[in-house]
Amino acid sequence: MTRALILFLIFSSCLAAAQAPAPKDVDIAAPDGVKLRATFFASEKPGPGVLLLHMCNTTRKSWEPVAKQLAQSGINALTVDNRGFGESGGPRYDVAAPDAARQIQQQWRADFDAVLQYLASQLGVDKERLAVGGGSCGVDNAVKVAEHHPNTKAMVLLAGNTDPEGDNFIFKRADIPIFTAAADDDEYSPTTVQMMEWYAQLSGNPRSKSVRFAEGRHGTEIFGPHPELVTQITAFYVDTLVTKPGGPILNPRSTPVREFWELTSHPGDALKAAEMFHKARKKDAKALFFPEPVMNLLGYARLQSGDKQDAVELFKLNVEAYPASANAQDSLSDGYLALGQKDLALAADEKCLELLPADPAPADFKAQLKAAAEKKVAELRAGKTP
Repeated sequence: MTRALILFLIFSSCLAAAQAPAPKDVDIAAPDGVKLRATFFASEKPGPGVLLLHMCNTTRKSWEPVAKQLAQSGINALTVDNRGFGESGGPRYDVAAPDAARQIQQQWRADFDAVLQYLASQLGVDKERLAVGGGSCGVDNAVKVAEHHPNTKAMVLLAGNTDPEGDNFIFKRADIPIFTAAADDDEYSPTTVQMMEWYAQLSGNPRSKSVRFAEGRHGTEIFGPHPELVTQITAFYVDTLVTKPGGPILNPRSTPVREFWELTSHPGDALKAAEMFHKARKKDAKALFFPEPVMNLLGYARLQSGDKQDAVELFKLNVEAYPASANAQDSLSDGYLALGQKDLALAADEKCLELLPADPAPADFKAQLKAAAEKKVAELRAGKTP
């Protein structure tokens, strides 16, 4: 994105501010009848539509700066309070027990389908040019929406992650450009910036990009100290939805991240992926192929599908890439347990406990990990199977 484009957007936004209709609060019915409170930011002329999904510690208002600028730039925007948040109905997510919170999350997909249908049905919204954006837990929500709606033409992902299925979607859908951003001082995970840069490399679209900030905290919180991010996001949507809408890409761009993921995504090829990793690391000791959480989730996905040996190879690769990670060792312990290798499982969790004090993960996560690892170590030393 050029400086001239940013200046143009700022100038045109000022001119359009008086013309854009006032935002309108609306109630959208979820499939089970629960009321979902949303705000529609209509453009003063027909154009694309963008659905913006908030973090799990905010409400739809966190996306308001972007939504307003989009409407002023010829793009309709819709923000919505997730079920259990803000002015939407349903049990409150922030006070729900873990099982109840998961039940609420499971209903979001159908909720967002109804919300996107509402956006596409509005007068002046081009339902063939839709896009999504999400922050933190909204990243996974945005990816899931895109997975189920083929008219999705672009995605903006701020400081969050998805699951292996979502990773595969980003890998396979090279026609969808993505814009990612995060800050070095993210309070939830030290790997957030790396994760966002990885998604931009995982995408096969040449217009995918990642923006990094030294400070700004988490997700949409970055808008406060960095209002230029709002303008950069708007410029990205204008470029990919208005100036040059995305389409099929016959030859996706090639990156080491994509080549490596191609191997890891095939069950049985974990050893080949490890070989590629080792060769690359001999040339560049800092070569990035995967963030730790991505490989961790992929390993557990293999365990759940019954590919135990593949899972262990992936967990071992994660430990090798992130030797200071206590969680990587604990996951490797789970892999060994699945294979019935109790001595190796015990050694891995003992290493986990050794690494924990210096691990940069959040304190609450470390406390949970410590309790779980200590329990497994005690049971293994007593000859029991955790």
